Amino acid sequence: MADTREREISGQTVRIDRTLCIGSGNCTNIAPEIYVIREDNIVDFQDETPDIEQGRLEEAAALCPVDALIVEDEDGERIVP
Repeated sequence: MADTREREISGQTVRIDRTLCIGSGNCTNIAPEIYVIREDNIVDFQDETPDIEQGRLEEAAALCPVDALIVEDEDGERIVP
């Protein structure tokens, strides 16, 4: 069973597949108010996730080297990866 997390942020659905994450931290560099690396060295959402610029959400996901972050628009269409 996959270990996934999902949140609505800035009108987009953001999903983390924690089974793919390698803890590179690229996403936390771009959007630290959204993502955090937990003690298991795997990304997760911050406890509170404010709305941020959609471009930053998309960039943070696009920089993931293993495509563990997925961003979909309000119609469910995948934007990233």
